[in-house]
This record gives sequence, structure tokens and C-alpha cells, in this order.
Amino acid sequence: MSLEIAADAPTVAVAAVGVAEGARGAAAALACAGADPDRASLLVELGGRAPRPTLLASASARQLEQRLAAHLPRARVAARGQVCHLAAPVGAEGFEAAAAAVTVARGELAVLLVPPPALQELLALGRPRLSGVLLRADLPADRALLALVVRDLSLRGLKVGVMKRRLSWVDERRALFGVLGADAGGLSRTRLRSLVGEAA
Repeated sequence: MSLEIAADAPTVAVAAVGVAEGARGAAAALACAGADPDRASLLVELGGRAPRPTLLASASARQLEQRLAAHLPRARVAARGQVCHLAAPVGAEGFEAAAAAVTVARGELAVLLVPPPALQELLALGRPRLSGVLLRADLPADRALLALVVRDLSLRGLKVGVMKRRLSWVDERRALFGVLGADAGGLSRTRLRSLVGEAA
């Protein structure tokens, strides 16, 4: 089961709060939730390593990979399952590459994995334009910091979701291969609907 993504598809940033681990898996799971065999999602890892293609990738993910390679020839991009992964450096150059990739994806769900120190810089730049942020936080350890971050993001008019537990190792691996369905893993249906759309 996947989610029905609106024509004006969301662009959601994912970041860790404090020392919480598992933001990468959360970002991949969110991208998987918005994909299906006929519709690929885009996952951009800012500061991430170059993605490797997998043996199994949907036709829509391969088509998105080809479009991104044509428009961004220097980009490190690979189709993985039902998701197209792109790695970009942290900073203005990477943010511009991410914004261009979101434009090329033309209405597909875009998920940006952002290192915590770069989130404020990305928000200040305003490109790509975010519709929401998913935060991976450990509670109660980071409750005070989380409250400050959520307040700031809410004041900016962004939808905010909080993932309190890391995905299991198996679900993280499946998500990073682009094959974790929307009904699996640690992302609740309510959280998914609030960030990326209504249930199909």
C-alpha cells in the first residue's frame, strides 16, 4: 500500500535531533511510503555517499534516474527499488542540486536527508521549498531540544513529524534498497498522512 501523492507533491526534510540515530533509515522509509511501481520517489542525501544501483529497480525509478542524469550530469544518482537516490554535498552547491533535482522529479515526493547542522542553513536559503520536516529524536533524553526545534519549524509554517524510535535493522535495510512498503516499518499511517498525503 502506498500513499496518494498530490499533484503539488511535498518536499520533506529528515534530520536527527541531538544524538539520535536512524535518520537515514527514516528518510528512506518515508521515500518508500510515497512510491509505488508506477511512481518513484526522490531521496536526496545531503552529505551522503554516492548511491549504488541495485539489481532490482522499478521502471519509474529508472526513468527518474535517467532524467536526473540528463539534467544534472555531475550528480551521483542511482535507482534503488521504487526510489531514486541522489547524493549531494552539504552547502549552497548541494542545496541548489537538491532544488534542481526536486524540479526534475516533477511532482513526485522528494525526501531530503539533512545533517542537523545544515537544517537551519537549508531553511534560510529556502531552496528547495520544504512542506514539512520529519525529526528522528530519542525521548525523553532530547525532549527539551526537540520542543525548541518543533516550535521553530511550526512557526515557519512547516508540517512536523517526530519519529521516537529507530526502525529495526531489517526495515532500515529494506528502506535503503527502496523496497519498504508504506504499511511496514516504524512510520505510523497518521504521521505519513500528515507529512505526505492521504492514504490511497
